[in-house]
Amino acid sequence: MKDPTDLGQWLCEEFSSRLAAVFETMAGERPRIEIEQLPEMPADAALRWRQPFSGVAGAAWVATSQAGWTTAGGQVLRAAGIEETDAASLKSAYLETLSQALSGIAAAMGGRLGREVNCIAGEESSSASLGDTQWAALKIQFGSATANIAMGLETVLLTAMAGAPQPDAGFGRIPSAAGFTAPLNSKTFDLLLDVELPVSVSFGRAQVALKDVLKLTTGSIVELNRSIHEPVEVIVNNCVIARGEVVVVEGNFGVRINQVISRQERLRTLN
Repeated sequence: MKDPTDLGQWLCEEFSSRLAAVFETMAGERPRIEIEQLPEMPADAALRWRQPFSGVAGAAWVATSQAGWTTAGGQVLRAAGIEETDAASLKSAYLETLSQALSGIAAAMGGRLGREVNCIAGEESSSASLGDTQWAALKIQFGSATANIAMGLETVLLTAMAGAPQPDAGFGRIPSAAGFTAPLNSKTFDLLLDVELPVSVSFGRAQVALKDVLKLTTGSIVELNRSIHEPVEVIVNNCVIARGEVVVVEGNFGVRINQVISRQERLRTLN
């Protein structure tokens, strides 16, 4: 059995490292993160996210003030070329970053336990009483900007982790705190490879007044916002992933991929 306190420190360090890696990927800058133990959740933590995990009792908490998620979300949006500063966009960008970092520590937990662990049914909570939880502060430094968030680990989670049998050395995972850790022999992942996703091609878009829509008849022409020389967009599951040119293959239209867009651009297409 491992000391729950040591496990709590390990999980905070894993989360810190993976959060920095996610910010580096999404915002183009790897922040410096300092960790300090806290006696309780910060009083100004207005946004509280509770994240349970499959196959492990208890949950992890990530809490921050509005200033914290505004700063963190702003870094991601600005890197994607988005200047909007509305609260909804900033919060969405922050939660997307948080989700990826939490998925990373779920994978790290699975590597430690010797079985697959995933994030499940996370949600915001307004509860003021979080029970017996070990807290740590993460000071995230982006150049001159700072975002403060707090991570809480329920004692139930740490006890479950401490009492679980440890895997033999060489369990089939790639240990890496710098990026996503995926199981090499995961049956679930193999099943995902066979999942069919909707793929569509967008030639362009147009905004038309309702009165003009009602006038459309056979032969009407709707002018799109893209010229004939611009590439079309390849959309998978409502997200633009690539651009290309239209070709004809045995009498059917097709698209030749010319560019696979970056993560930052994909984020911009979702807003």
